[in-house]
Amino acid sequence: MSAHLDEVFQALADPTRRGILDRLFSKEGQTVNDLAAAFADDMTRYGVMKHLGVLENAGLVVTRRVGREKHHYLNPVPIKQIHDRWIGKYAERRAETLVTLKRRIEEMSNVGAGRRD
Repeated sequence: MSAHLDEVFQALADPTRRGILDRLFSKEGQTVNDLAAAFADDMTRYGVMKHLGVLENAGLVVTRRVGREKHHYLNPVPIKQIHDRWIGKYAERRAETLVTLKRRIEEMSNVGAGRRD
C-alpha cells in the first residue's frame, strides 16, 4: 500500500497532472484529443499522453475503449485513501482540540455571566 501511495503522491505533485484531474472531475470520459486541446498552449498531445500514463499507473485515471477512442475517467479512490491515511487522521485531532477549546470558552463565559462588578 505504501509504494502505491508514493506513486499517487508523485502523480499529484505535478501541476499539469492536477489540471488534468480537475478537467476529468468536471467532465469525465474525455479523450486524449479533448484533453490535449485544453492544454494546447502549454504542451503537445504527446506530452498530455505521458501525463495520462503517469496518472493511469498511479490509479488516478481509468480508461474505457469506445470504438477506436479511449475515454478517460477520474478514479477518486486513491485520493480518498490519502485522505484517510494522512489528512483525516491529523484533522481529527485538531477538530477535537477546537471542540474542547470552544467548550472551555463557553464554560468560562457562563461562569461570569451572573456576576456584576
